[in-house]
Amino acid sequence: MIDLYTAPTPNGHKASCTLEALELDYKTHFVNISEGEQKVPEFLAISPNGRIPAIVDNEVGGFPIFETGAIMIYLAEKTGRLMPTDVQGRSKVIQWLMFQMGGVGPMMGQANVFYRYFPEKIQPAIDRYQNECRRLFEVLDVRLGQSEWLADDYSIADIANWCWVRTYKWSGVSRDGLENLDRWMSVMKEQPGMSKGVEVPFKLGNLLNDKKETERFAKNAQKSLQR
Repeated sequence: MIDLYTAPTPNGHKASCTLEALELDYKTHFVNISEGEQKVPEFLAISPNGRIPAIVDNEVGGFPIFETGAIMIYLAEKTGRLMPTDVQGRSKVIQWLMFQMGGVGPMMGQANVFYRYFPEKIQPAIDRYQNECRRLFEVLDVRLGQSEWLADDYSIADIANWCWVRTYKWSGVSRDGLENLDRWMSVMKEQPGMSKGVEVPFKLGNLLNDKKETERFAKNAQKSLQR
């Protein structure tokens, strides 16, 4: 059994979607980041950086793993699925996984901060991050015009990027005209474990069409930014 410590964010969903896709048994523990639960000593012992998600693999003596990319690689290699074993194939997956971790995630995260969470709207900052997100989407679109999946075969790289790109409206980023990306997004949504994985640790309300829910979520996000 694997213990998953998480919250309903794209990074949290990267771990839960991977666990679901690999059909692994796991127990979910909600970490309330707006209340600072990610900074308590018990969680820091598992995740030294004080960020979700983190897992503990109880099948091998309670082995803790933090950082989403490391979690995804560990689970893929543990099961022998969603990651090639040959050097070049493995490298392709890791390249597109790092693309998400170093580009898509941080840039969409900053777009969220300036577009949704900061009380003061700093338009140059909003434009900067939304434009960079759009550029990264275009990189994905080009790649997906060359290959059905990001790393030739379906892999954790697809799951990682999808968990972030699917939230594009919250970041205020356009997907208009990106036909290859749209095709991939539709197919990804139907992959085993994805629909269930994005409802872990619980299903979010309609953030885009429910003003009260939007304000509540943004307020909680503002609190978490200060921790």
